[in-house]
Amino acid sequence: MAKMSAINKNNKRIKLSDKFYKKRLKLKKIIMDKKLSLEERFKAQQKLSKLPRNSSKVRVMNRCQITGRPHGVYRKLKISRIALRQLGLEGKIPGMVKSSW
Repeated sequence: MAKMSAINKNNKRIKLSDKFYKKRLKLKKIIMDKKLSLEERFKAQQKLSKLPRNSSKVRVMNRCQITGRPHGVYRKLKISRIALRQLGLEGKIPGMVKSSW
């Protein structure tokens, strides 16, 4: 089990990135628009840098929803390989059986 502080920090980053998503997207669109003047683009760049760092989607870590483990997480299932194996052994995942050969 991961530390609760790490899980809470990541949850805070998720909330911030969702909150500022549209604003960041709008500012990035202005920055990338070559038709606008250099001054307008520079002001948009400054506004973007004033936003909280944790509002960026890049800073969000993929963590297991069950254990909070940061590594070995399947994106589609949002659980770690260890939690997936445990659920499979308990028979809680339909169609998943322990392989033997």
